[in-house]
Amino acid sequence: MPGIVLTTINARYIHASLGLRRVFANLRELRPQACIQEFCLTDQVADMAEKILASQPAIVGIGVYIWNAVQVRQLVGILKRVAPDACVVLGGPEVSHLPLRVDLSEADCLLQGEGELAFHALCAAILAGGPPPERIVSAAPPAAEDLVSPYPFYTDEDLAHRLTYVEASRGCPFTCEFCLSSIDKRVRPFAIDGFLDEMEQLWRRGARTFKFVDRTFNSNLAAAGRILDFFLAKTPPFHVHFEVIPDHFPEDLKERLQRFPAGALQLEVGIQTLHPPTAANISRRLDFDRIRENLGFLEQSTTAHLHVDLIVGLPGESIDQFGENLNVLAGLTRGEIQIGILKKLSGTAISRHDREYGMVYSPDPPYEILCNDLIPFARMQEMKRLARFWDLVYNSRSEERRVGKECRSRW
Repeated sequence: MPGIVLTTINARYIHASLGLRRVFANLRELRPQACIQEFCLTDQVADMAEKILASQPAIVGIGVYIWNAVQVRQLVGILKRVAPDACVVLGGPEVSHLPLRVDLSEADCLLQGEGELAFHALCAAILAGGPPPERIVSAAPPAAEDLVSPYPFYTDEDLAHRLTYVEASRGCPFTCEFCLSSIDKRVRPFAIDGFLDEMEQLWRRGARTFKFVDRTFNSNLAAAGRILDFFLAKTPPFHVHFEVIPDHFPEDLKERLQRFPAGALQLEVGIQTLHPPTAANISRRLDFDRIRENLGFLEQSTTAHLHVDLIVGLPGESIDQFGENLNVLAGLTRGEIQIGILKKLSGTAISRHDREYGMVYSPDPPYEILCNDLIPFARMQEMKRLARFWDLVYNSRSEERRVGKECRSRW
């Protein structure tokens, strides 16, 4: 009977939680007393609670994110009413920055920061009969070499049917004010030799769909080159996803990207804005000439499927300027263009613009902008509808273009 249940509510079944597996791996000698239980947003909260409490756990650890914070609040309420002696510990982005924006006051403990090592210490103390934990526990970022690998704890079913999330580094060197990754400006890589050994083990177990969560995959070119070489040495079919910065593609990186077979590579290219004053407002680097050159290269010289992003509602950017950005980007790439609505994530610096630019956000997750000094509420609502229909119509055509591109490359 597990004394510790680790759980979260994923957006969909295909998303296996890397965070839970990292926490589980770093329980070390406590792992035999623990289990992972994952749920989806379509599951009933009472059914989640029933499954969690079936083993009468002493500790329930829950990962909290913008997409599941409301359901977690409901889940915690049931757990503490039905099993008040169970210690409910919450971790993840939604509890790592105060004040909390969803009422999670019924939980026993909030573990803030990267909590793998801190959660182990907390569980050891509780199971040994120690005093109740402090309400808030702050965890310092662990050194990469101190962490136990999570990858053996993907099950065979995970590898066969779900995305295999992996990370070669943590942190981001950039300071984009809307992004949580900008809080930790140090890039902390995992040792590349050990990381590639772990990828090899996943490959031998049957993993063929790898999604890297690194925020800037091509910031460390030496590591990026070795990772690309790892996949280039493999026999298709496989699919690998990287998030890249659009202005950093030296020739040796380009040469590797050109060698990927059709259908094997997806690149998420963060653009967000092409308006220099807006980029300056949010502390984002913008080199339009490099962006244009590199998107042209990716379109014309590789078979990579491109997914590029623009954000509506950034401080100082009007609807007309956003429209110009969208027109330019549609002329540069035939890939997917994701129109995102600005979110005010807890802990980010975007809040510093609230007064000057009249930024008003929803108080509920995912904390999307409602209006600002340049975009009234009704117009912002229209833009949200545009984003939805753009995805349904334009991006579906982009998928058709991608398939055609792959077929042409094969012939």
